[in-house]
Amino acid sequence: MEGEATKKAGAGSRNNGLVVAMCLSFVIGMSAMCAAAVPLYRLFCQVTGYNGTTQRVEQVSNLILDRRIQVSFDANVAPGLPWGFKPLQKSVNPRIGETIEVKFQIENKSDKTERGQAIFNVSPLEAGVYFNKVQCFCFNETNLAPGEKRDMSVVFYVDPEIAKAVETKTINALTLSYTYYPREGAKPVASNDGAVRPAEKKL
Repeated sequence: MEGEATKKAGAGSRNNGLVVAMCLSFVIGMSAMCAAAVPLYRLFCQVTGYNGTTQRVEQVSNLILDRRIQVSFDANVAPGLPWGFKPLQKSVNPRIGETIEVKFQIENKSDKTERGQAIFNVSPLEAGVYFNKVQCFCFNETNLAPGEKRDMSVVFYVDPEIAKAVETKTINALTLSYTYYPREGAKPVASNDGAVRPAEKKL
């Protein structure tokens, strides 16, 4: 009887150890998946334009349509970042395919150096894949000294393909929205140091 009890106790301990090991493996696996989810989701959005994510390109369009499209701008600052942030133009009305530069102004209203990075999207969401940024302050983090004020540029064009796609061909107005978030000690997400050069005409 005593031997059987010992065997049962040993089996119970092994089962408990197995359960603990499985739980730990599950927690570690879920943590790894969570860590990978954000960059993977960001990459998916950049490739597909999902959720209004704009496209980043190194070339300007060489096809410009006679049709114009209104682009409005929205600027916000997340809690925790003591900055002022605004577009210097509320809207522009370029021709589709025309490359245009727009400036935003940021100001550090605190008495210490602050670091931030702008997150962006386009609405309507289905138009994001056709909004192409050649240059943008949002590609890198921004450091501002105490009281510093700076003008920042975004160079973009709306892809002429927007006028062909069934879901976007009737769109005549877009809104480009930015929100600056505080950043601490992280490296820039991306940079765009390449020269701007004409793109090949799409067939």
